[in-house]
Amino acid sequence: MSDRLKNKVAVITGSTSGMGRDTAYLFAKEGAKVVVTGRNEARAKEVVDKIRAEGGEAAYVLADAADKSYAQTIYDGVMAAYGTVDVLMNNAGLLCLKQFHEITAEEFMDDMNVNVTSALMLSQKLAPVMKAKGGGHIINIASIVGWAAHWGFVAYVTSKHAMVGLTKAMANELAPDIHVNGICPGAIKTAMLASCGGEELFQPMIDRACLHRLGEGSDIAKVALFLASDLSSYVSGQVIQVDGGMNM
Repeated sequence: MSDRLKNKVAVITGSTSGMGRDTAYLFAKEGAKVVVTGRNEARAKEVVDKIRAEGGEAAYVLADAADKSYAQTIYDGVMAAYGTVDVLMNNAGLLCLKQFHEITAEEFMDDMNVNVTSALMLSQKLAPVMKAKGGGHIINIASIVGWAAHWGFVAYVTSKHAMVGLTKAMANELAPDIHVNGICPGAIKTAMLASCGGEELFQPMIDRACLHRLGEGSDIAKVALFLASDLSSYVSGQVIQVDGGMNM
């Protein structure tokens, strides 16, 4: 442990499983006070208990990114637990498994609201706290399909392209105090990937990647650590593809 995030308060949305959970574990090992968010209390408590058992500090806030009260709920929980925030990772996401010809307007907007609008609203709540204390880091999780629509479903692809644009716009408006960057994961072993059909369905993506494997949640967590720490002190407005060399 190098304590790169010592005494920093880090909010990680959608952190009861997958990439968010692995990032929560890594951030805690690096000294951060981690706020875990998600909809499932049992899973949130499990993540927090593991962090505490390993000597870290964490709390959880139950919040659904589809709810209008999402941003306020997390803001209130963070302020009650720690009174401040230094890092926000917008990781909560939704994937509608319907293609262009069958998706409804409501289903399309559900993906947009969870994947993009919730990140905007929460960032609006927490950015002033960071700015008041002199700075902070916001990390938006997009997707490899936010760069190229070779794979994916229409609402998800559209929302992740929007997340890339949101990241760049936020970086421009929140500079110089707040660094805003994004990560575009490729095929990562998560529950969302399993919901699409699992590793077998993604074999063409694995074959295309020059590293020839699925990514792990820890692969994303390591890049998030770089973006959340002083290691990235001259980096803002960037969206890093973490896809095993899939989209070159």
